Amino acid sequence: MPELERGERLQIMLNAEELAAVEDFRFQRRMPSRASAVRELLRRGLAAEGFVEAAVGAKSQDFGVIDQNGNADPDSA
Repeated sequence: MPELERGERLQIMLNAEELAAVEDFRFQRRMPSRASAVRELLRRGLAAEGFVEAAVGAKSQDFGVIDQNGNADPDSA
């Protein structure tokens, strides 16, 4: 998979319970980083709203919300 360019930074503030939920999600799925967990949660939220769900990968670079063509599933191109 080509290197995924992440040119934009999105900062969010979470309370202790929200952070614990993200961390639980991450560790239960053995995800490599908080960022990958948040991207996967965003992808799942988009899928729940009608976007195509993407396959889960093991590397942080594999966890994207949309691909370069604007598709919710990076593997659908």
